[in-house]
Amino acid sequence: MSTVICSECEAEMTLDASAEVGEIIVCPDCGVDLEIVALNPAKVELAPMEQEDWGE
Repeated sequence: MSTVICSECEAEMTLDASAEVGEIIVCPDCGVDLEIVALNPAKVELAPMEQEDWGE
């Protein structure tokens, strides 16, 4: 297991052994979506915002 720090609120989170690069996790403290960008060492960044196409 690895520990990462939320880039928004600096809360500490533990990634489980099945975590994968590209996976989106949610910070339990502030609720922001974070993307796992590396596992060794573990690192997360704010997840990219999905753009809605609104049927265009």
